[in-house]
Amino acid sequence: MKTIPSVNLNDFTSGNPERKQQFVDAIGKAYEDIGFVALKGHFLDDLLVDKLYAEVKNFFALPLETKRKYEIEGIGGQRGYISFGKESAKGKKEGDLKEFWHFGQYVENNPKLEAEYPQNVIVEELPEFNKVGKEAYKMLEKTAKYVLRALALHLNLEETYFDNYIQNGNSILRPIHYPPILEEPKNAVRAAAHGDINLITLLMGAQGRGLQVQNHEGEWLDAIAEPDELMINVGDMLSRHTNNKLKSTIHRVINPPRELWGTSRYSIPFFMHPVSDMKLDVLESCVDADNPKQFEPITAGAFLNERLVELGLIKK
Repeated sequence: MKTIPSVNLNDFTSGNPERKQQFVDAIGKAYEDIGFVALKGHFLDDLLVDKLYAEVKNFFALPLETKRKYEIEGIGGQRGYISFGKESAKGKKEGDLKEFWHFGQYVENNPKLEAEYPQNVIVEELPEFNKVGKEAYKMLEKTAKYVLRALALHLNLEETYFDNYIQNGNSILRPIHYPPILEEPKNAVRAAAHGDINLITLLMGAQGRGLQVQNHEGEWLDAIAEPDELMINVGDMLSRHTNNKLKSTIHRVINPPRELWGTSRYSIPFFMHPVSDMKLDVLESCVDADNPKQFEPITAGAFLNERLVELGLIKK
């Protein structure tokens, strides 16, 4: 596959069984072939997108000592600010050339999970920042729910199979700032080659070159979305659950050409995580003689913890 397929969620929600099935088939095939799609018809409107980018740019423009107030020790970077160069890809010692923020779940009617998840961090200097972040979080979560419903049907599961696992799930909205590059970065890139940990990732801000996806032939393809599209990819949890039927694809964000080093880049991924006690055991429907079971049982929480240690965000 040489390009990222484009699909429209309006087909799935249209009420027309034929259009709905076409969407299921198209996204299922894309996720088996390359693990990425560009999605139109999501639940984010243009006004909300503009407000979110404005707030995110305002936050990252704050003085470093102000941002550092919001870097919370002891929670593995799960909420608040994570400063420049802190995170590195699995197996890579150089830190990525980025700083970022984490909004987490807004738990409803579940005191146990409310106690389990760290609290969201409120930015005092920007009265709209947290409000707009929460709105975007909710709309991306809603979009992700419908994508997972389509994938459940593709996997011959009941359509709402994933609903209870993602209700109050440990999902993260991550506004990222890749600052201007001021000196030769040696081995560091804006985001080194990696697979995502979670079920699926919804990415805002893939307009223009930078994001690249590796296909099965090992070639790097530019993944460029239209202004009204989200890039959505499979994460390692879903790949594991489906015995690698749905592919978690390696991707990266390359440094721009030298003449653009002076520019910032912003992107905003939403990492859809389930509740931590979801079992990621391989689905029986994804095992056969040609594709024997590849993974041992593990819960989503244990898998996440394992990976955060590998990324250097949690110390052993």
